[in-house]
Amino acid sequence: MKTIGLLGGMSWESSALYYRLINEAVRDRMGGLHSAKLVMASVDFAEIQLLQSAGDWTAAGQLLAEQSRGLEAAGADFIVICTNTMHKVAADIEAAVSIPLLHLADATAEAVLAANLTTVALLGTAFTMEQSFYTDRLASHGLTVIVPEEDQRAMIHRVIFEELVLGVVSDISRREYVSVIDSLHARGAQGVILGCTEIELLIGPDDTTVPVFPTTRIHAAAAVSLALA
Repeated sequence: MKTIGLLGGMSWESSALYYRLINEAVRDRMGGLHSAKLVMASVDFAEIQLLQSAGDWTAAGQLLAEQSRGLEAAGADFIVICTNTMHKVAADIEAAVSIPLLHLADATAEAVLAANLTTVALLGTAFTMEQSFYTDRLASHGLTVIVPEEDQRAMIHRVIFEELVLGVVSDISRREYVSVIDSLHARGAQGVILGCTEIELLIGPDDTTVPVFPTTRIHAAAAVSLALA
């Protein structure tokens, strides 16, 4: 079994979900008392969020690159960034280490294509929805990506940072998210990518008739497949 390097803490709520999902998948696939071989670097999300808000992606990339070097030194065979947004600095991380990075958008695109869909909506932080680093990666796999309207993006971002990263799960916010998903479906989205790990605390497949692609679960499953290959 390969050792998975988890780059987490952004937020710790989503990192805890990664840890649980990966270990459950290893247990289910290997049986008995098996669990995953993991090393984790967990950063202070407040420091990252300040850099995000300031648009200082260079400093954010340097910070995560340093943490990634620590994961490699600790014996990780590959790296998993436990957040969608910070794939903005994936290239900085890849340049800092000699081990592979399992890119979340690649794993998600493969799951969408496996479902025979080509047009998907993307929910996430404002950074993920409005900047090109994520949508372009999805598009490189042949997908057409639709994002919410401006006011919808603002609401989605607010709920993530004011509620979900703090562990607050609101039925009101769930209804607002489902309303956005319905509007995106009406615009042609065949499915919706839950492109922020915390969104999976709020929205699941039972909340909408539109197929959902939970990136944390997809990424965690891909990590286990690579670790056991």
